[in-house]
Amino acid sequence: MGKSSKDKRDAYYRLAKEQGWRARSAFKLLQLDEEFDLFANVSRVVDLCAAPGSWSQVLSRVLIKGEKFGRAAWQDREARLRQQMLGVLPPTGDDDGDDESNSQSAPQDELARNLAAQHAASRPRDKVKIVSIDLQPISPLAGITTLRADITHPATVPLLLSALDPEDNDDDDDDNNNNNTDGVKGKATNLVDLVLSDGAPDVTGLHDLDIYVQSQLLFAALNLALCVLRPGGKFVAKIFRGRNVDVLYAQLKLFFAKVVVAKPRSSRASSVEAFVVCVDFRPPPGFRASLEAPLGVGDRLDAMVEARRRQLPAVAATTMQDAARGTWDVVAGGDGGSGHGSPSHDVVEERPAYDDVEETDTMGTATTDPSKRWIAPFIACGDLSAFDSDASYTLPEDYVSLDPVQPPIAPPYKRAIEMRAALSKGR
Repeated sequence: MGKSSKDKRDAYYRLAKEQGWRARSAFKLLQLDEEFDLFANVSRVVDLCAAPGSWSQVLSRVLIKGEKFGRAAWQDREARLRQQMLGVLPPTGDDDGDDESNSQSAPQDELARNLAAQHAASRPRDKVKIVSIDLQPISPLAGITTLRADITHPATVPLLLSALDPEDNDDDDDDNNNNNTDGVKGKATNLVDLVLSDGAPDVTGLHDLDIYVQSQLLFAALNLALCVLRPGGKFVAKIFRGRNVDVLYAQLKLFFAKVVVAKPRSSRASSVEAFVVCVDFRPPPGFRASLEAPLGVGDRLDAMVEARRRQLPAVAATTMQDAARGTWDVVAGGDGGSGHGSPSHDVVEERPAYDDVEETDTMGTATTDPSKRWIAPFIACGDLSAFDSDASYTLPEDYVSLDPVQPPIAPPYKRAIEMRAALSKGR
């Protein structure tokens, strides 16, 4: 597929190049923020699986540079200032109408305050901390600290904390092993407000395998988020919806007060991808997150598996049919194995069958057990008047296709392309 053909078939791919975004996935985060207001009261963010850096680019332009997109661009202070200057919108404020001089100076004071607030909003913010992590190298971005690290490795957490607060980690590197563990000792400066993860595996076409691998990647991102997220924080990650995705929702509901599944309009309807938006982080009492013990399980996994096995119904051991009598004999009969007596009570042991739904939980909201299922609400994000990601649009006759804003630095397929080129030259 040529560049012009892809520009025609993918409107958001074309818009990303025209608006200066590194990838079309930037529109997904913008539409999620427009729906859930993700960036409100956020100054410390961690972007996992960040390459090529489109989500980090959104964070840089919104949180650091103070730019506004979508609905926020229509509701900014500049629009209100223009309305007041034209006399369309009366200024707000307390005015008793008795003092004429106060009534005349009130609009001017309001304009001055709005103008000052406008300049303050557009001024670069100094207290914003954004760290991007990926196994692949990321081209530098303004105000973004990039790390090449594995989100599943335990050494990534102290490395991340050092990048967030380098001045606080010079003297006590050994104390910053985990924010929600015993290693932090109450240091609130290491906690983050928002954790993002747009990572996805290379799809194979086998949906069950792709969904499983994506779930494991989401668990890795969640486990890292549990280590660095502050109480009340937010977590947003890509998810592939499969048959048992409600089990995954229930596990997320253990740690967050609100879990919502969102589908941005820039995400293709033909794709199984969606984004899980988790708000208000509330770790269970006594929970200690660690990458060495994923999701707090660790060495307790064997005990949990054994407990699950004991809950399954027992199966009686039997032998083949007796040809002489035409009967089925239980191995441990009550008459010493003659087969004419009733079986012993030790042979068949009755146990309650395991059920995923409790009888008392008619609403399906019980999440005290990780195996419980829970259905998360689904929300479609994005303006209905926006481009359809699955539709093709006619390009103008004088349209010139643009190159990507930032090509991959070291893509994993680069070596394969070089080998193919060398092989074609040798022929």
